[in-house]
Amino acid sequence: MNSVPRLLVLVVACAALCACQSTLRSEGLAQGDAAYAVVPPQEAAPVRQMTRIGPGDLISVQVFQEPELSNDKVQVDDAGRIQLPLAGDVLAAGLTAPELSRVIAERLSRDFLRNPQVVVALVTPREQTVAVEGQVKMPGVYKITPDDTLLSAIARAQSPTNVARLDEVIVFRMVEGRRMGARFDLAAIRSGRSPDPQILAGDVVVVGYSSLKGGYRDILQAAPLLNVFTQF
Repeated sequence: MNSVPRLLVLVVACAALCACQSTLRSEGLAQGDAAYAVVPPQEAAPVRQMTRIGPGDLISVQVFQEPELSNDKVQVDDAGRIQLPLAGDVLAAGLTAPELSRVIAERLSRDFLRNPQVVVALVTPREQTVAVEGQVKMPGVYKITPDDTLLSAIARAQSPTNVARLDEVIVFRMVEGRRMGARFDLAAIRSGRSPDPQILAGDVVVVGYSSLKGGYRDILQAAPLLNVFTQF
């Protein structure tokens, strides 16, 4: 006689427990617009934004009338740094060629040269790719174009699975040498309620992080705000 009511109570209790666990995994992550300041929506992004240097790029560094300080082929290492005579160790990743030119010139002007003229050029760029992981049908690394957005990047991975958490789509990005991450609501983007953020080469997109183990989960539990890029 009482088996059915007891079963209903058990089902409700289990559902409530699962909801609580999901909330705990997202604790500290609150929705907002701040992430779009770092990952702008496509319509707000600068037209044909200048390419930013990244690990694996081959660049040229020319110092006017200083052949000993110039180099036609400088490899950006995995940490995004380069080694230059006199200027020493320089963080190049995340900078455009003109920005890196100014950084090197400032280094050289400290103790060595007066008003150095530095020109940096991208000789051979790394392959432009994005990694899509988590609850998508075909996780992997995909080539992208400057026009790609979060929606198109996920579409390249054959879209989310049926069990994906669409409100837990994470974008990881290197910003000025720092690893940053923010969470977006894919359902809100699809419906037009939120802008579609632009995806850049080197980004890592994780769909439904609650299904992942280890590092991603620990990182995201520590993140203070949703849609806000936070250093990890």
